[in-house]
This record gives sequence, C-alpha cells and structure tokens, in this order.
Amino acid sequence: MVLVSLDCDMKLQILKTAAITTVLAIALLAPESAAAFRCGNKLVKEGMHETEVVAICGTPTSMRNLGFAVRLIDRRTGYPGLPGLGLSRSPAHILYPSEVMVTEYIYNLGPRKFMRRLIFEGGLLASVETLGRGYRE
Repeated sequence: MVLVSLDCDMKLQILKTAAITTVLAIALLAPESAAAFRCGNKLVKEGMHETEVVAICGTPTSMRNLGFAVRLIDRRTGYPGLPGLGLSRSPAHILYPSEVMVTEYIYNLGPRKFMRRLIFEGGLLASVETLGRGYRE
C-alpha cells in the first residue's frame, strides 16, 4: 500500500484532506432545507407572503385558520419578526407585541411526492413541514 512508505505527517495530511473533502461532499449533496420546497420550478421558502405562495403553487388542497398568536411586529415593515429572518438592531426597527392570524395550508403535490403543510403567521410563511405521500385527486 502507498501509505506504508509515507512518513507520519504526510499520512495525517492525506487523512485531513480526505475528511474535509468528505464533509464538503455531504454538505453539497444534502437535501434543501425543510423550510423550503419546490412548486414546479420555483422555490417556496420561509418569509414569503401568502399571495406569493398561492401565485407559485396555486390554490392549496385545504386551508384553515388555526387562531391567533402573539408575535413581535416590526414597526417599520408591519410584518412579524419570524425566526431566521434577522432584523437590524437599529432604532428604526422597534418591535412591539401584536396578535397575528395563524393559517395552515396543505398542498397535495401528487402520489409521487410528499404533501406539504405550510404555516403562515401574519400573512408570512413561518414554517414548512413534510407530511406523508400525496394522493390522486
């Protein structure tokens, strides 16, 4: 074997390079975030408005209002500060508590794909969950 004739430092360097390459390959081949999915050839991700999602994916299979939740609203934009959407710490971004409508959309993408459960808070996509296999309508 080739590694037998190499000194210890060279073996260590080869193993480090192999480990880094493996980690990078896994990161690149990992599936996209569960907080995003494809509708046709467009990407739907957290922070999108309900109307944008409906324009991309069409009418959901089912839609229901889950009630209200208290969220911090950005005074400048009027939108909730959703997890993962960083807000600036500048004085212009003053947050205040407010009730927002929580809505659930279910998309059946067909029998060969998984269904998706989208939760909107205050009109913005807050989370995407993968459900079981879809079905023929």
